[in-house]
Amino acid sequence: MELDDDDWGLSAEEFDSLERDALLKIASQQQHQHPSASSSFNQQQSQQLHFTHKPIFNSPSKKVDPLPDGLPKSSPVSKPKPDESFKALPKLSVKFILHATGNIAAKFLYDPVLVAALRKVPKANWNAKERLWIFPVSSLLSAEKVLSEISGFNVEVEKLDPLVQRSIAAVSVAPDLRDWYDRIPDHIESKLMPFQRDGVRFVLQHAACVRNSWPVLILAPSSLRLHWASMIHQWLDIPSSDILVVLSQSSGSNRAGFNIVSSSRSTICLDGLFNIISYDVVPKLQNKLMTSEFKVVIADESHFLKNAQAKRTTSSLPVIKKAQYAILLSGTPALSRPIELFKQLEALYPDVYKNVHDYGNRYCKGGIFGAYQGASNHEELHNLMKATVMIRRLKKDVLSELPVKRRQQVFLDLPEKDMKQINALFRELEVVKGKIKACASDEEVKSLRFTEKNLINKIYTDSAEAKISGVLDYLGTVIEAGCKFLIFAHHQPMIDSIHEFLLKKKVGCIRIDGKTAAASRQALVTDFQEKDAIKAAVVCRFVSFIYLLIIFVP
Repeated sequence: MELDDDDWGLSAEEFDSLERDALLKIASQQQHQHPSASSSFNQQQSQQLHFTHKPIFNSPSKKVDPLPDGLPKSSPVSKPKPDESFKALPKLSVKFILHATGNIAAKFLYDPVLVAALRKVPKANWNAKERLWIFPVSSLLSAEKVLSEISGFNVEVEKLDPLVQRSIAAVSVAPDLRDWYDRIPDHIESKLMPFQRDGVRFVLQHAACVRNSWPVLILAPSSLRLHWASMIHQWLDIPSSDILVVLSQSSGSNRAGFNIVSSSRSTICLDGLFNIISYDVVPKLQNKLMTSEFKVVIADESHFLKNAQAKRTTSSLPVIKKAQYAILLSGTPALSRPIELFKQLEALYPDVYKNVHDYGNRYCKGGIFGAYQGASNHEELHNLMKATVMIRRLKKDVLSELPVKRRQQVFLDLPEKDMKQINALFRELEVVKGKIKACASDEEVKSLRFTEKNLINKIYTDSAEAKISGVLDYLGTVIEAGCKFLIFAHHQPMIDSIHEFLLKKKVGCIRIDGKTAAASRQALVTDFQEKDAIKAAVVCRFVSFIYLLIIFVP
């Protein structure tokens, strides 16, 4: 396509003025050179510049050193060395960058010579809005070739960083299986929301169609193990007996027929079709995991692996690397501290991200003492992740595709000792119900009904206390995500425990319950909404409140 001067924000008069200035500078440079040594070269160079070259802004002048004083003027002068004559040529600069679309973009100040060269690149298109020439990764070698063949100019090309090149090359090996989308069973596909369908296609694009590559190992925070089991059973119609969950207790509530194995066993056999364990138990089971043939490993809340020195990180990474397919799930990309992403990227592409110093020097500058705590080249890292490993949708982007309300149950792993009293109350309640059915006296029935009601209330109250440990465990997962959240609770022991837990974890929070003065409630709400340091709000369920994310604990 043809480009007008207006496309570059300059008028024809301005271009002519810049060209005249450049020619004057060239003429001045020529005066410093011996006429007999460079007349033919300068004549040719001036002619090329005049007809084909518009000067590059802020390009430094290239001067040729004058002849030595001791050399007679009549003596012949040898021809400049090739590298010296090349440096004397007008310089053009081109920078290749990874575009947000996953394609390659060429960035340079306008020059008709460069434009003519880029037009020869297969599938290259001009993006007028961003002022970039964009072409697919497959055309990169062609682009480098046409630029290297430009004669009469010193063309300096800033190529993609080697780390970026290795990452793109690794991803390009995977076959694109998006055509397999039609193989998804109708009863599953029909339940997917539009952004979820896009996510499935993204996975297929990276050759991750894994139904024939089971068994599966799932690493998750301890509070999400039973939730994973329930969702696998619901969505994939996998029998409960084929879903193995390693818990701290082998009995208790919410088991739903899953194959439960106690983590306290000396030997654990992970023989389920789906095997779900927590990050905390990976160090204990690492030898077993490394000898098992898990073709698929899913790491949920993978930001748990951000600390390179943590035991769960050093134990989990070899397990993930060994798998044929690895899927990392996280709502916390942490682009503000890119070093926290390195171990996750290493888990996915160990041959690419094998040197933390290459990664740190490129994306983590700005820290002190070489700790790579800073951040640099944000845009390139974000584009690189999107082009190779990441699909990310913000809530604002998918809000219109979500149902009006979503209710989700999280099943907690409760210790048997916490459930002992509750189970005893349930047994007592069953006895009372049996007596009511067998009783013939209205007065005695009335008394038994009163006893039944008291037992139900006590179960309701005591169950809140029994759930405290499980709720706090789950909140630890929410805190790791770093987002703002609200917790609606009802029973005072639960509210107190949650509040104390947040304070102990040094999480900025507010608390609004029946004891909170009405006059101060709005100020607390404002603090939660406007202050980044306030991450959590603990609210009694009957208190009116403006909320963002609701976690209700009965």
